[in-house]
Amino acid sequence: MASESNCTVPESSEVNRRANPRVATEGCSVLLDINDGDKLTFARLNSSATLKIGGDKCSLTPMIGCPFGALFQVERGPKGLYLSRIPAASAKKTSLQDNEDQKDQEKADNKDNRALVDNNTAQNLSSEEILQMRREGISGEQIVEALIANSSTFQNKTAFSQEKYKRKKQKKYVPRVLLRRPFTRSICEAYFNKWPAKTGFLRMDTLSLLLSVANVSAYADVLVLDMLGGLVTGAVAERMGGNGSVCNSYCSLRPPPMDIVGIFNFDGPTSSRIFRAPLSELISARNKHLEEFDSKVESGVGRMDTSVMDATSLSKIDLSSNGSKSISENRSDVEGISSLENIEKNPCTSVKWLCQCTTTDGMKLDQQNCDMEVTGTSKIDFLPNVSLVDVKEGIESGLSPMLHKTVKAGRLATSEDILYWVENGFTSMIVAAPELDTWTVIVQLLPLLSFSAPFAIYHQYLQPLAECMHRLQAERMAVALQISEPWLREYQVLPSRTHPYMQMSSSGGYILSGIRISSTEIQLGVKP
Repeated sequence: MASESNCTVPESSEVNRRANPRVATEGCSVLLDINDGDKLTFARLNSSATLKIGGDKCSLTPMIGCPFGALFQVERGPKGLYLSRIPAASAKKTSLQDNEDQKDQEKADNKDNRALVDNNTAQNLSSEEILQMRREGISGEQIVEALIANSSTFQNKTAFSQEKYKRKKQKKYVPRVLLRRPFTRSICEAYFNKWPAKTGFLRMDTLSLLLSVANVSAYADVLVLDMLGGLVTGAVAERMGGNGSVCNSYCSLRPPPMDIVGIFNFDGPTSSRIFRAPLSELISARNKHLEEFDSKVESGVGRMDTSVMDATSLSKIDLSSNGSKSISENRSDVEGISSLENIEKNPCTSVKWLCQCTTTDGMKLDQQNCDMEVTGTSKIDFLPNVSLVDVKEGIESGLSPMLHKTVKAGRLATSEDILYWVENGFTSMIVAAPELDTWTVIVQLLPLLSFSAPFAIYHQYLQPLAECMHRLQAERMAVALQISEPWLREYQVLPSRTHPYMQMSSSGGYILSGIRISSTEIQLGVKP
């Protein structure tokens, strides 16, 4: 196998993946682009991973150790299908030669397709003969050449039609697989083209605008309410680069899945900055913090922020998919849930908690210990319950956040982490939960932000954002409010055939953005 001689299989370890992220190592996730976007699929490389093409399967082992962007060709051998790597220089040379030949032929003749009749009689080879050629082990390129030679109308076609016919047969008999690195753009494009409902029809330009207006950057503390499979959470973590923290909050009894985060191939430091915390715990901790502050203030009007939230108001949140679902009024529905034990103990934040999650079962948090490397000869254990404050203090004191073992993203936030966020406030917020009522969610999440912090809300439809914007203006809770609708047009760029694609998406959703403010009249209960 030609590809096996060109690709060496390195050791599968977090250190190798971190040292050269442009190489596909064993155990990492990859995006496979088959025949220039005809089929997109995600896979995790290992010795037993396979790719199904037609009715046969081929092993993905030759891809281990190859750089992202490598092109493979499916060949048929005595043992079945296998992947053979195409050298980059050869693929580029072939493409340039085809373009030059096509230009020369277009200048040489002035053919057209007016006399051609598509009656399925132009091909002299029968399907049985083609199948016999494949059984005998004849390569796909030879089969394509035989089809061209036995076509009675091929020579009468224009150069463009000939190239189109040749490319169509190559996709069928000589499929090619492009090894792509999964990052925010490629993952968002793949889901939008093949599984748009799983990510709420979020387009790549909408996602980029969402990150920009929310001011997501390194060393930020971002609050994310993500019900799009973890796409927004992964995009935020990738943009922050392991500096800062991402708090993925949720309103259901069980956290919604964020399987897409695992496709990003995050290293240990980046994965350790992704936390999960129930919204009820954040609200309960904030109310407790405000009560402790009130007890230290002699006058009742000297408080900086009096918008104490009652967690029972969360029961107003409805799920719009499959009809609205009511909140369970019985306290027995939340017994035994560890994330609500603190709320059960606090009488000031009694909860009539939210509806059951309509997605799959929640993720099980990884409780395995990981080692953190120290800038000396000693090591300390990096436990999943190490607080955010401890990690920041360790970094400031000279400790290296590099991890030797893979850390699973989405560990449960500790009480120290929640207290840190409550005292300092989140620096930005992104809400991508089209299934929830937008205003009811925002009125609960907005007080968790620090003053002058930006926020961005994504929704597939305009009306929920318009109603939320009107309420925010009426309550004087935010300024610089605006609703944006990104617009994207993709072009085909070919010699003498550059034009927009005939089919394109009509809408990539809407974004409501703004900045949280402190309103004195609202805080003191004074009517404007």
